[in-house]
Amino acid sequence: MKYMTSAEIRQAFLDYFHDQGHEIVPSSPLIPGNDATLLFTNAGMVQFKDVFLGTDKRNYSRATTSQRCVRAGGKHNDLENVGYTARHHTFFEMLGNFSFGDYFKRDAIRFAWTFLTEVLGLPKEKLWVTVHHSDDEAEKIWKEEIGADPERFSKLDEDNFWAMGDTGPCGPCSEIFYDHGPDVAGGPPGSPDDDGDRYIEIWNIVFMQYNRSADGEMTPLEAPSIDTGMGLERIAAVMQNVHSNYEIDLFQNLLNAAAAELNVQDTTAKSLRVIADHIRSCAFLIVDGVLPSNEGRGYVLRRILRRAVRHGNKLGAKGAFFHKLVAPLVKEMGEAYPELVELQGQVERVILKEEEQFARTLDNGMALLEQAIADLDGKVISGETVFRLYDTYGFPVDLTADVAREHELSLDMDGFEQEMEQQRQRARASGQFSVDYNARIKVEGETRFSGYEAFEDRTEVVGLFREGEAVKQLSAGEKGIVVLKNTSFYAESGGQVGDTGVIRWDRGAFAVTGCTKEGKVHLHQGQVSEGVLEIGDSVSTQIDVAKRRATALNHSATHLLHAALREVLGSHVQQKGSLVDAERLRFDFSHFEGMTAEEIQRVEDIVNAQVRANSPVQTEIMPIDEAKAKGAAALFGEKYEDVVRVLTMGDGFSIELCGGTHASRTGDIALMKIVSESGIAAGVRRIEAVTGEGALRWFRDSEAVVGDLSALVKGTRDSVVEKVKGLSDRNRQLEKEIERLTAKLASAASGDLISQVVEVSGVKVLAAQLDGVEAKSLRDSIDQLKNKLGSGVVVLMTAQDDKVSVAAGVTKDLTDRVKAGDLVRELAAKLGGKGGGRPDMAQGGGSDLAAMPEALASVQALVAQAL
Repeated sequence: MKYMTSAEIRQAFLDYFHDQGHEIVPSSPLIPGNDATLLFTNAGMVQFKDVFLGTDKRNYSRATTSQRCVRAGGKHNDLENVGYTARHHTFFEMLGNFSFGDYFKRDAIRFAWTFLTEVLGLPKEKLWVTVHHSDDEAEKIWKEEIGADPERFSKLDEDNFWAMGDTGPCGPCSEIFYDHGPDVAGGPPGSPDDDGDRYIEIWNIVFMQYNRSADGEMTPLEAPSIDTGMGLERIAAVMQNVHSNYEIDLFQNLLNAAAAELNVQDTTAKSLRVIADHIRSCAFLIVDGVLPSNEGRGYVLRRILRRAVRHGNKLGAKGAFFHKLVAPLVKEMGEAYPELVELQGQVERVILKEEEQFARTLDNGMALLEQAIADLDGKVISGETVFRLYDTYGFPVDLTADVAREHELSLDMDGFEQEMEQQRQRARASGQFSVDYNARIKVEGETRFSGYEAFEDRTEVVGLFREGEAVKQLSAGEKGIVVLKNTSFYAESGGQVGDTGVIRWDRGAFAVTGCTKEGKVHLHQGQVSEGVLEIGDSVSTQIDVAKRRATALNHSATHLLHAALREVLGSHVQQKGSLVDAERLRFDFSHFEGMTAEEIQRVEDIVNAQVRANSPVQTEIMPIDEAKAKGAAALFGEKYEDVVRVLTMGDGFSIELCGGTHASRTGDIALMKIVSESGIAAGVRRIEAVTGEGALRWFRDSEAVVGDLSALVKGTRDSVVEKVKGLSDRNRQLEKEIERLTAKLASAASGDLISQVVEVSGVKVLAAQLDGVEAKSLRDSIDQLKNKLGSGVVVLMTAQDDKVSVAAGVTKDLTDRVKAGDLVRELAAKLGGKGGGRPDMAQGGGSDLAAMPEALASVQALVAQAL
């Protein structure tokens, strides 16, 4: 067994299976395409799920991949263990080989054993094999044909059975374990102490041979398949004769880079391991279009990133550091994943921005903690507070404990753990997607789309569905789905809406309200308006031509917009979604800040220059590899056939893979006008624009608005801006004058209030109502009264717009006995509201105006109680 680098193992695996007739398929993105059942790609088979289900056909029946995976959220979430165990990771690479109805158990077992023992040279006596207890066939192959040692063989139960979900393809597994030797604690698979580190799973073969229905019945698949996986990091540890994944070459280089950046001498520090692991998952998630946010995938990325930053702070980091580790990662993995090289700058910018934001968040967390301590009644900070600091602000529990110790306080760790367990349960629930893979409409064959060439077509009805069930006919008034042999209706995809129109036959008509696609079959949705439609009927398809043409203009403009955004903002811009219909176009894209007015204008100018050039819109059909070599951009998350349609505009200005319908020439667009640019999520912007007649209507509407404004300010089109600016300036002056007069009134009132001061247990107390004063003036009045009193408690109330505002102030010498926050909470409750704040100043309010006198009268008693 010779030493091999991680890169050498990855290449050896792919080369071996390629030699065995497997197509080398690139790693899919970490965001599963067209799959709402998964948060992230967490296994090699994810990109082939539809192939196993039979809804996606490929031109190969054997495949091999090195798939990048993330397990850090939902059902697969070991985030807290990462860095503290030898083999837990948020990001890892899964080497896999797959058979889609080709070879089965015999060849899958032989391939695995040959690669491990001959290509890698692992000693057979170091390997342990397991099978499912019911799989006599696999047991026989292992023992009689491969010659596996019966003494190093186990038959297991549920651990050796795999399922795609609650329903769908499933089958028994066979796993191969590596024995790290008797010096490591742990027993063989199936033994009472099999959770030790001695025997480590390095290969899993799934024999996908059944289809499980919702009632649990399992029927044999017509084409049994194979799904295998071997973790690159685990096998690298074996080949490099180390026990921890963090000791392999790939991690050592990242650990050394992190240690140098943080000036840390001990490269085995657990915090360094966290950082080295997390830079991989963060970088690749950003490469695949995920950006930090407060929900979904973006929230998981934010948690991972902030966890890394916290561990850097724990090691003494001064300022932002995490983004500086992207370059060492690119050096380590850029050759295997060129997209990491291409987007290095974008990844660094996103991480740096999040680091800087987290620094501000830490300050907010400290403010919250200090307030919680100030409001504390006792010596223990609640578990709920500790959890909120941790979960909302990413505040380390140990830092919360340090601050608590300074105040001679402790933490309610039992309460914190209860909150954490509730969060884990919520995460597990969100990750347990229940999808019945057998419940979808199943239609064999393919609908030929003729709509590129014509708006009408003659065809035959090959399928009818009502409420998801196949039927032989649809009668007048019934809603349903019609499947045709060929059609001129475009099916919704790639952001373009489906066509509408009508399907006609001799004695009836079916109004098509939408057209979607299931596999390669077009589903015409709508209602029979007259007659009876039956399978086998000869019909004609007629789309809404005006709607199609307007939609095509917007779709072509979207392509030009995409190219212009990349030219103006940078190559990091990726399409994150789009919607193209007859009215307008909507384009979502990755960018980390709002566009300036100048940038929007430049994008508009570039697009409209291409429109005026009136170049032909060219489409070509070619193999996908040839299209990529030509520079065609693919939409993120979309699945493409081996032969694709390439759309070129503006003499190579825009080259994209696209199956949509388009203008004949760019000049048909006439004009594109961006009507809005906004943020819809962290790092995701949205542009809405109009073209053609839609752009003309927008300008007419805008002209009407300017005309109305001109009339209101008694100006002209040329003077309306100056007139409105003058009114705005005058309005601000009046507002400032009102604030000045209000403050003067409040000051005068506060001077008159000193006579109302009373003493409670030797403390000066003032509780009064101010009339005609805005709520925001109460704080200034309280500050003035506290200065005049020197020492004392002040409570003021005012009523405005059917609401009562209350504020309380306590001089510093009394805050250890009387707290303003406590007073306001009590008083606001009496007013039917709530409030709180610091020990020296607090505000609140309520809506019960009638309760004001009673609330004011209770102030003296509340102060006496506090004293």
